[in-house]
Amino acid sequence: MIRFLVRKIPSVILVIFLSSIVAFILPRLAPGDPAVVLAGPDGTPATIKAIRSQLGLDKPLWSQYVQWLDGVFRGNLGESYILHRPVAELISSRLESTVDLAALAAIIMIVVGLVLGTLGGSPRSRISRGILDVFNTIFLAMPPFLTGLLLILLLGIAWPVLPVSGETSFLSNPGISIQFLILPAAALALPQAAVIARLLQTSMRQVRGEDFVDLATAKGVPPGQITRRHVVRNSFGSVVVVIGLRIGELLGGTIVIESIFARNGLGALAVSSVQTRDYLVIQVLIMSAVSIAVIIQLLSEVVLATLDPRIRLGA
Repeated sequence: MIRFLVRKIPSVILVIFLSSIVAFILPRLAPGDPAVVLAGPDGTPATIKAIRSQLGLDKPLWSQYVQWLDGVFRGNLGESYILHRPVAELISSRLESTVDLAALAAIIMIVVGLVLGTLGGSPRSRISRGILDVFNTIFLAMPPFLTGLLLILLLGIAWPVLPVSGETSFLSNPGISIQFLILPAAALALPQAAVIARLLQTSMRQVRGEDFVDLATAKGVPPGQITRRHVVRNSFGSVVVVIGLRIGELLGGTIVIESIFARNGLGALAVSSVQTRDYLVIQVLIMSAVSIAVIIQLLSEVVLATLDPRIRLGA
């Protein structure tokens, strides 16, 4: 495992370096200027020019990039152009909300996806399999924002059993916080869980056609034991990789879901930063998302090698 991680270091560094370039250039391609936002509607060209000079936006792009990257290496993420607060402080103040949402959504996604996939891939009656296929198809076709709106209509308005907006700190009041988290987390998780379930179901059906399953059946091994010890374990390979990718997508989905459910997390911070052209905040958020995705992908490969002895990390 150590050898595998060491060999991955150059590619990880390259991906993060390229993402830093994209994170720096992408916000500047959009129309608008943070100096114009700060100057206000009555700002004169001279005022805007002075603000740009004060923020260092009049320097060449390569100089701004090198200065920003040097600060990142030193642990200084810069100061928000608009809010005049350290970027690290802004992110840390919103981090708990997004982590709570993403963590619960990941748990729901994995549990629901594995349970439905295992049920669909096990011997079932035609009616039971049809019901599972309908459920998977519906959520495969529904994006998270539409799932969120339907959950609000059903469980927030028609049957008001859960709150549809706001939040409380999980650390200060876990019980109330979970109530605020259930709907947005379910909206994020269910479409992704359907992808995992469909993939696991298909993989299990393929594995059931292998010779070792027929041999176990011929030896009189109970069907449940065949499913648990042979079929499910040998079907997890591609599922583990997909789970890693889907967890990364959950972080991207929080931007829309936090807006729908009025949560004050990193997604809301990203939206406001884009609207006000707060470059430094956007850059750090993009780089953080890419770094988390890379780490999750590495962990999924390690888990895959642990589950499947045919795969060697050092190969």
